[in-house]
Amino acid sequence: MELETFNTDTALEAAAELRRVLAARTHRKKVMGQEVLVPGQLGEALQLPRIINRLQSKQQKMRDQGLDDFQELWPTLSVATREKVLNAIGWYDPKDLSWEDKRSNRRPIVDPNNS
Repeated sequence: MELETFNTDTALEAAAELRRVLAARTHRKKVMGQEVLVPGQLGEALQLPRIINRLQSKQQKMRDQGLDDFQELWPTLSVATREKVLNAIGWYDPKDLSWEDKRSNRRPIVDPNNS
């Protein structure tokens, strides 16, 4: 499995998009006998607001903790969810590009032996 390399800026961007992706999921719930669609709560369950607040902190120690928290969370997400987030923030796999495409590699592999 390829792993993405995040810094505090890219982790913040990905975490914010992940919150949007997870909130877009809805489920049906009966309220007073009527069926309503309720936005997903998985982002809160995964403590994304706390991670985002840490990544936005003015203190480097808090930003580093937020980055660590996000890097621990990222591999636990489904492949489909990660792909939605990466596509939404504009990351791509350079192996999927044509030879003439001049875009730089914004999605490096952490483990060079895992190519």
